[in-house]
Amino acid sequence: MNAMRGESFNHLMPPQAKADVLSVLSFLENLGDELESTSELFAATPNLRITMHLIRGHLEGRLTTMSSLIGASRAPYATANRRIKDMQLAGLIDQRPRTDTGKSFSLHPSVELLDQWTRLTSRVQRLAHAQFGGAAADETSEYYFGESYLSAKSIPPMKVLSEPLKLAGGLRVLVHGDPTFMVMDNLKRQFEQTIGTQIHQRAFSIDRLREETMRNAARKSSTYDIVAVDLPWVGGFAENDVLMPLDEAMDIARIDPSDFHTAGWQAAHWGGRAYGIPAQTTPELLFYRKDLFAQAGLKPPQTTQDLLTAARALHDPQRGLHGIAWNAARGTALGHTVLMTLADFGQPILDLKPIAGGYETQHLANRDYRFTIDTPAGLQAAEFLKELLNYSPPDILSMSWYERIRPYAAGQIAMAYGYTLLAPYFELDDASPAKDQTGYLPHPAGPNGAAIAPVGGYIMGIPANLPKERVAAAVEALLVFTSPSAQKLYVQNGSRTNPRYSVASDPDVRRLSPIFEAVDGMCWRDELQFWPRPPIPEIDEVIQICGEEFHDMLRGIISPQDALRRAQQRADATLSPP
Repeated sequence: MNAMRGESFNHLMPPQAKADVLSVLSFLENLGDELESTSELFAATPNLRITMHLIRGHLEGRLTTMSSLIGASRAPYATANRRIKDMQLAGLIDQRPRTDTGKSFSLHPSVELLDQWTRLTSRVQRLAHAQFGGAAADETSEYYFGESYLSAKSIPPMKVLSEPLKLAGGLRVLVHGDPTFMVMDNLKRQFEQTIGTQIHQRAFSIDRLREETMRNAARKSSTYDIVAVDLPWVGGFAENDVLMPLDEAMDIARIDPSDFHTAGWQAAHWGGRAYGIPAQTTPELLFYRKDLFAQAGLKPPQTTQDLLTAARALHDPQRGLHGIAWNAARGTALGHTVLMTLADFGQPILDLKPIAGGYETQHLANRDYRFTIDTPAGLQAAEFLKELLNYSPPDILSMSWYERIRPYAAGQIAMAYGYTLLAPYFELDDASPAKDQTGYLPHPAGPNGAAIAPVGGYIMGIPANLPKERVAAAVEALLVFTSPSAQKLYVQNGSRTNPRYSVASDPDVRRLSPIFEAVDGMCWRDELQFWPRPPIPEIDEVIQICGEEFHDMLRGIISPQDALRRAQQRADATLSPP
């Protein structure tokens, strides 16, 4: 993906969950102030003031010390100190050392206190709704007020580590500059509070991310503690000792592998070993305007022919509406499209063995594969892409990751292929005609293919050259960043990617977007597949090759047959002799 600018995404929505919880805090704080201004006899109890200060600090990522908590209590020093000690003994406040001596420490709300606050805020909301909203609150209604973030029935919030991570200079992280990782950066203060050390995050476009990761691997000692890795790179990074196998650094059982979407977890492996933990599982789907389809009397496309029919019917440049947008920019962007379109027509880029639900990828590390581009199915895929040009915007051959979604969000495109991580550009934009009018489908299937949702996304792993004394702390940070609690937090702050079943089934997550239920259904139907972009060492070069040859085809410089033949020859040249 080209450089994804977090600043264009960040303004779309304030973190809903945090805002709702903080609104409850503000209400109670203001109510306490009003009561106290009426009479000193109505003063709030120190315990309530202590609790509110702790939770606000936790949500805003601010450090809470004993002195600041005593000050917030508005009680005499001895009284406040005694109340805080009582709450610690009751398991409501966690204490974490800030120095090696332990004489300096920070205070944090425990999970039990957060759960108690959840129940309190839920009751406050229901009481307010019943008293001032004109009707009794329904226990099953889908309001979003406090409990959406901290619910006893859903994934609990992140809990601070009992001991701060000891990493000289703080934790250093290298990521892709996409919306999900930018959400993570926006929450940096909260994560710093959770792990107890500073976080230094660098974000790059996809090509620069790969270059920086390879430069880092050539250093004697890694500059980064954790790196984000695009799924197709896993095999090459494993073969070239760029990443450390997870089983060398930690007990894999701590990850709970069964909680990850199967395709995303399998894609993190090479030679039977995991090289990272899924941080994003973001399939490429077909986004379509449900309202435009309904007005035209069209059904959601199930096949490539259905898609062409719909694109033709909805394409009306005179009205400023085009049928479809897709990745067609030269190089990496179009190369990904080529591999996925081949898969739509039932043709993997490699001679993989067919198995139930897809193709066998367990033995890619044996390196006994061949490329399969110049085939009858490949010709069908090439001709399909050429026909798509007829119903695409005039600048389609320069469109890549963002360029295909922006006009869709603006109402200028009826359909668009896009990763789920880009959905916030219209889901969270009240001005977008596509907001609340978008349907989500797997790729429509060609004559010899089946409906699939090609899996994209990133794992987070540990560089193989990370100094040994930093590995244990890097593992703990990695577990925090990829935990269900963290993944839920990303979603609540605008992300539309998720690698875990538990997060997808969380009621708070599901109510935020229909995309999670749709992707979950695709997963259970075996439509989420990573074989369209197999993580072999040659994949990056072959994607570039396909993106160049097929671009010449789309420009009319060469025929589809020539594009297939040339791409096949160049791809074959990347392989070692059999």
